[in-house]
Amino acid sequence: MSVDAVGTVRRGRGARKAVRQARDMTMLPALRRGIPLTEPMNAQEIERIDVASMDILENVGVVFRDDIAIEDWKRAGAEVRDGDRVHLDRGLVRELIKTIPETFTYHARNTANNLPFGREHAIFVPMTGAPFLRDLDDVRRNPTLEDLANFHKLAHMLPALHSSAHHIVEPYDHPISQRHLRITYSSMKHSDKTFMGMTTSPRNAEDVLEMCAILFGEEFLETHPVVTGNCNGNSPLVWDETMLGAMRAFNRRNQPVLCSPFVLGGANTPASVAPTVAQLNAEALRALAYTQVVRKGCPAIYGHYLSTVSMKSGAPMAGTPEISLMNMMIGQMARYYRVPWRSSNTLGGAKTLDAQAGYESATTLMALQMAGTNYMWHSAGWNEAGMHCSMAKFVIDAEQCAMAYRMAEGIRWDDFDEAIAAVGDVGPGGHYLGHPHTLANFQRAFFMPELFDNNSIEQWQAEGGIEANERALKYARDLLNAYQEPTLDAGVNEALLDYIARRERDIPAADALNQEY
Repeated sequence: MSVDAVGTVRRGRGARKAVRQARDMTMLPALRRGIPLTEPMNAQEIERIDVASMDILENVGVVFRDDIAIEDWKRAGAEVRDGDRVHLDRGLVRELIKTIPETFTYHARNTANNLPFGREHAIFVPMTGAPFLRDLDDVRRNPTLEDLANFHKLAHMLPALHSSAHHIVEPYDHPISQRHLRITYSSMKHSDKTFMGMTTSPRNAEDVLEMCAILFGEEFLETHPVVTGNCNGNSPLVWDETMLGAMRAFNRRNQPVLCSPFVLGGANTPASVAPTVAQLNAEALRALAYTQVVRKGCPAIYGHYLSTVSMKSGAPMAGTPEISLMNMMIGQMARYYRVPWRSSNTLGGAKTLDAQAGYESATTLMALQMAGTNYMWHSAGWNEAGMHCSMAKFVIDAEQCAMAYRMAEGIRWDDFDEAIAAVGDVGPGGHYLGHPHTLANFQRAFFMPELFDNNSIEQWQAEGGIEANERALKYARDLLNAYQEPTLDAGVNEALLDYIARRERDIPAADALNQEY
């Protein structure tokens, strides 16, 4: 074995082939962006959105359908009218959101998977909440706990995914009232990356946090973000008791929550881009401010679920130009307030993994990179407006995220001098395929997708004419066959199972199995 002038170990052709064929499942570090942001608003337009949002909070007010929140706001100095409509002074809002950390670190049970987060750092998180899946046979059906476990295993093995999320699909073979316990355990057991926590009720959120305390330690939670909650507001301008109670559970334990207005542009917002962003911004600010009323200094994330509505049918749409523009504007507003922000990534309304699914997902994926999104949720599997998670799309989306990751890293200059020297070595009319610089850099020089075919049509036909969906399903099967479970401490595992058993005895299994909803 020899070493070339730049210190690269030269291996034989067989060894290089083995390296190429071996799949490296090491999680990519948190993305650190190295490309300029796309910011369509100037300073005056940012201020215009800010003023409009503050006017909404002061003059229109926000309904908090929760007695505890109302009392909290009164103690904080807000004005409450008509029993539950909270009017927030803009000075109070600004003072509260100042205490939200601009950056923090997510801690995973495998410390190698810890993630710096916020500002220039970003992470990709799979989709959640699908009531159906398209399975390894491409059949659309109700999911089970085993299906959920398979998605968590894939999330663990796909390098561009930074989280196992939580209920990627709804496991219908377990009672709804107890489901959150098994979902949380699956997230923890089948992956050692960070994960999300269920916020379907305040008590469910508390169960998640108790399980996190078992996994990480009670004191560790007080100072280390380990899990992410999501709390959706009811646009326009309403927060309900369930979401607020779950939010408080996370805030009190110093765990971050995505403060997410649920926006259907044109249906529950004005039918115009800039006013929609102004309303969404007001709704996000009201929740961000409340997290600091509950616990000053706890991490929180400016969130939203953003879709536009077809004026023909009323159906939500994905991948539209207005969604891309609004994401870029929202990124500017989040940076204006110095808080990290979340958006939804590879969304699509297609019913299968077809051209529509690809175009819609790719449009939003690229817009999020240009907008500077920090928490890129729904990054793998989403289709049919979130009604199903596709095994095939899950792995293709993850590879697309890896491609976006590479683009957003920016230009590499570390081999510039060596590559320029190669131009002189090769000279006119030569080629670079056998040059030492090429051999040292071919694996990282240009991204080479595994799930797209770039061969000639003759070679493609000779290999069976396999299209993307079939190729992706085979890839997913291969990954699951190669899965190795990350070791979970036996004592911790036993304590988690004991907690689940105790809580399942306490919680009535009143919900029928396989209940549709």
